[in-house]
Amino acid sequence: MASPTTSPGPQGGTEPDNAAPDDDGRVGRRRFLTYLVAAPTLTVATKLSFDTLVPDKAEAVVPTLPQPAEILDLGDVLTLSNAPTAGMLVLEVTTDGGVRLQLPRAEVGQGINTASAMLVAEEMDLPLDKVDVVLADARPELLFNQLTGGSNTMRSLYDPIRTAAATARARMVAAASSQWNVPAARLSTRDGLVRSPDGRKASYGVLAGPAARADLPTAAVKPKAESAHTLVGTPTSRKDALAMVTGKQVYTLDLDIPGAMPVMVRRPPTINGTVKKVNNEAAVRAMPGIIDIAVVQTGVAVMAETFGQALDGKNALDVSWNAGTVDGENNASITKKLKAAALPFVVPPLLTQYVDGEFDFAFVSHAPMESNSAVADVREDSATIWAGLKSPIVAKQTIAQELGLPENKVTVHVQQGGGSFGRRLFFDAALEAAHISKAMKKPVRLMWSRIDDMRHGRARAASHHKIRATFALGQVLTFEHRVASVETDWGHGLGEILTAFAAKLPVGGNLSFAQTVFLLTVKSPYNYGVTTQLLNEVPLKFHTSAWRSVYSANTRGAEEIMADEIAAKLGKDPLEFRREFIKEPRQKAVLDKVAELGEWGKKMPKGFAQGIAVHGEYKSYTACLVEMDARDPKNPRVTKATIAVDVGKPVNPRGIQSQMLGGLTDAISTTLTAGLHIDNGLPLEGSYSQFHYARQKNAPMDVNVFVMPANGSEIGGAGELGLPAPVGAIANAYARATGIKPRSFPINFPVDFDPFPR
Repeated sequence: MASPTTSPGPQGGTEPDNAAPDDDGRVGRRRFLTYLVAAPTLTVATKLSFDTLVPDKAEAVVPTLPQPAEILDLGDVLTLSNAPTAGMLVLEVTTDGGVRLQLPRAEVGQGINTASAMLVAEEMDLPLDKVDVVLADARPELLFNQLTGGSNTMRSLYDPIRTAAATARARMVAAASSQWNVPAARLSTRDGLVRSPDGRKASYGVLAGPAARADLPTAAVKPKAESAHTLVGTPTSRKDALAMVTGKQVYTLDLDIPGAMPVMVRRPPTINGTVKKVNNEAAVRAMPGIIDIAVVQTGVAVMAETFGQALDGKNALDVSWNAGTVDGENNASITKKLKAAALPFVVPPLLTQYVDGEFDFAFVSHAPMESNSAVADVREDSATIWAGLKSPIVAKQTIAQELGLPENKVTVHVQQGGGSFGRRLFFDAALEAAHISKAMKKPVRLMWSRIDDMRHGRARAASHHKIRATFALGQVLTFEHRVASVETDWGHGLGEILTAFAAKLPVGGNLSFAQTVFLLTVKSPYNYGVTTQLLNEVPLKFHTSAWRSVYSANTRGAEEIMADEIAAKLGKDPLEFRREFIKEPRQKAVLDKVAELGEWGKKMPKGFAQGIAVHGEYKSYTACLVEMDARDPKNPRVTKATIAVDVGKPVNPRGIQSQMLGGLTDAISTTLTAGLHIDNGLPLEGSYSQFHYARQKNAPMDVNVFVMPANGSEIGGAGELGLPAPVGAIANAYARATGIKPRSFPINFPVDFDPFPR
């Protein structure tokens, strides 16, 4: 009789493929993942009638069933997908006694190099300055394990880095034990030295060679108990901070690649337009410093001796263009399409009391300080690429495919990036530079201008939200949120070619990928009875990409605005309403902490107000309380912010504080002033002077970020956590200060500039 087939269970064991729910009625996390991927529009049928909507009497809050992201979130999926290759980290002990970790992620300012170095230094009893973290080249054998996204780096690499470092330390000890004929259990390590009770000591550098012997016997390896940590969990300054502020940090265009000359590209006047004809090529070739001109899919590339000459050359080009993919679209036409695409509510407003809200969020540029750039050297039989890349495996695979080269003939070097916020999930500049180098038969140093980056780079998709909550006898009975968004491009997949291809399939494809990400990231923190959050995307072919916090920034931001409005309908204080309805004790704890530190409820002068909001994502929780001066509603200013954050196990509390400050600044910008105006298929904004991201004068002088101590929970994500709560808090403060309910974001969004020529 055949045995039932099995698959890995949650703890690494096995469970039958036809596994029933757990004894308590829950579905196992891996089994749930199977359901979700197979049917990403997971539906739960609920009997909904007037009897179930309105209880006989007011009782405790009406509980909400667990949502998909509470059972298994995107970070869990990424961690599971990384598990098969988690042991393939490269950690090298050098002859000078230092340690070099090849990190299969992209450092773009989030501080993962420092946090990773802290883990290594902790496990190896090594000074932090003796640990060097470098970014690994594209390694296709890592499969899904080289994608930087989903606030997942520390979540997925926390144990593998610790294990690799603990293994290296064990081998140092074993080598010394063998040389000194002293039992390993009697040896200790400190400051990069193995020490014997009799006073002998040896540096890791001296022991590195003997420790590499394949036949060296070692004891079972186990990382330190977290209770023994002395560095991890301690606020630590970034290892690269001094280099960044003194101009010594090396970015892509700082590389000295022999023969790579400056290149810029003349781009179409609408998104995805293509070249019909270059009308004055000979005249531009005759300009000072011009070396070469080539037509590629994205425009007309100009190589010159300097970037200034390349810029002059591309601006002088006279090009006739074919149409783009969104010609004629503007903010009004896009909003109309989004409103039409928003899915209908299930609960009619006739059964009980209700509150409705509709919200619009504009396109937002990623606008990293370092514009899109890459260096490429494409030969007849090989190619080498340098760029800041968060998905280097699929970049390598796609470049090889489009150049017609074997994958093993393409080398992709990952450089530190000057910001990303999701922008560098795509490798547009690397692919474009490869095509230009092939066309010109020369190495190229490609730079996108700021105008290029803002108009033809990627952006957070515009979205429309409609929300309805019903209530009776002081309880929220139903909560429905319908999101209609311009299509967010998921063409990078999970960082390798197969899922990237799957995301582009005509059936399912991008929509299925988007629905899965939405379900695995968006969740309500409140017991609102029957809760549904649904996404529908409109396939307008703009250049889009996941932007910090992806769907949560707008979705949860709008929900936090509605929380204040529901509280007002129920006659409750916004803080007390949240405390009553919040599901998770850790969420309530950070809320209580900001209320305490930020002095919620204190008297404010006319035109001033406080706003409060919460958010939970990737096993982490945060709350934000802001104070706003909105005496001039056209020029509101956040004057104070208090943030509490719980990530379970804070590796570097100072890095987490920085992440929360970044999220706050993004929220101030996109809630109040920063967005893109689309006009005839192209953003009008083309510089920081036009895209009104917050300046120093817009940032509060008084900010307190409180990192909750380690609490025994599993490690959570931080990179995207800090944005949604401040969006809601800022909007709520504005509403309370002005009496105006904000419904369109950014709140103040005029075209107060003369656009650059197309």
